[in-house]
Amino acid sequence: MQLSSLLLLAAFFATFWPLFLWQRSRQSLAPAVFAGLLLGVLFGALVQFSREWGLRPEALLPWIELVGEGYVRLLHLLVMPLVLVSILGAVVKMHSAESLGKISLSVLSILLATTAVAALIGILMAELFGLSAAGLVEGSRETARAEELGERIGRVEGVGLAQMLLTFIPKNVFLDLTGARDTSVIAVVIFAVLLGLAALAVRRESPEQGKAIEHFVSIAQVWIMKLVRLVMAFTPYGVMALVTVLITESSWADILNLFSFVVASFVAIALMFVVHGLLLLVNGVSPRQYFARVWPVLIFAFSSRSSAATIPLNVETQVDKLGNSPAIANFSASFGATIGQNGCAGLYPAMLAVMVAVPMGVDVLDPLWLLTLVTVVVISSFGIAGVGGGATFAALVVLPAMGLPVTIAALLISVEPLIDMARTALNVNGAMTAGTLTQRWLGNPGTDGPATQETADGPQPG
Repeated sequence: MQLSSLLLLAAFFATFWPLFLWQRSRQSLAPAVFAGLLLGVLFGALVQFSREWGLRPEALLPWIELVGEGYVRLLHLLVMPLVLVSILGAVVKMHSAESLGKISLSVLSILLATTAVAALIGILMAELFGLSAAGLVEGSRETARAEELGERIGRVEGVGLAQMLLTFIPKNVFLDLTGARDTSVIAVVIFAVLLGLAALAVRRESPEQGKAIEHFVSIAQVWIMKLVRLVMAFTPYGVMALVTVLITESSWADILNLFSFVVASFVAIALMFVVHGLLLLVNGVSPRQYFARVWPVLIFAFSSRSSAATIPLNVETQVDKLGNSPAIANFSASFGATIGQNGCAGLYPAMLAVMVAVPMGVDVLDPLWLLTLVTVVVISSFGIAGVGGGATFAALVVLPAMGLPVTIAALLISVEPLIDMARTALNVNGAMTAGTLTQRWLGNPGTDGPATQETADGPQPG
């Protein structure tokens, strides 16, 4: 490693100390997360400019990635234990299975309805910006990506909704607890619900044993949440590392070449955030207070590009900041990470469908074509987790269903990371919006006590 690279790496890690002091001096984790984001942008820009000075910073990136990806791995480590224990604890505290049905129906309805709105906004933005697949240049990266997609498209061809839903049902919960399948999160949710219903049956037949089970689950919840808070304390450093790598590896020339698509995507994503805010406002929730409480979660989702990794912070924020019940928070966070993703499963495939259809002579404003596309997008959003790959695989499901080629998904690879950051933040906000609205509509159905109501100055992760 060059001396210059060593100095840059030393400067990167040296920045952790003032960031730690800043974090320790604040009761809230949020300012330190934002500081980590800004430091990541500045350091990433410094590494970018170092190339212009004749330096070769590539050797230091693996060490920075070690911090960022290591933190994301720790969050993935938390997902399955947190989902299992939290869902189980929420069910055990309920009086009837009917409450679970109401929560699930409400959360899923909001997720799917907002996904349909996202698809319509994606179509509108593609039309307003005149986006088209015609004229997109295919380089070596795009060619390699097209070959990769060609190999993987067999995973989604001929897969119907019934087959997609079947992948949600666990047949080996120990396998799903390892996260081995793309639908492992939902499978663990289903297992936790069944285990909780069994506990309710035990409580009816033997109240003493039922109380013992509830006590055991409560202890497990306290234990896991302490682990969650320990890992969350590393959020500012993980965010800083992730953003540094992203800025360093970004190709500004590619972004300029696809500038219209990038701008249209960000405008569409911004409009969906407005839609979420309006839904909250109509239901008596202040959008200003809501976003003031959730923005650290959105920053992490933005930098990590992982809805699943954001589940722990998502649940913590919903319960501690938004006052949502643990049951609603866990159901909305878990479902929102795999079903009805507004950004990846709604906006993106709809925009790509318009871009491909226009040069083929399709009237994309034809009501029947619009209805068909939106319907396909909503149905496909159920199965995106079942085939893996996020937004790209959403396109692999939607485009063939509409009789359109999938090549365009490869042609946009150069700007995918940048747009995917904002899409992931939108996905996570959609899940938190669904949880908040469900809490507003249902209150705390069938639970033994009210949800913990916290103010904006209440407990913070870490």
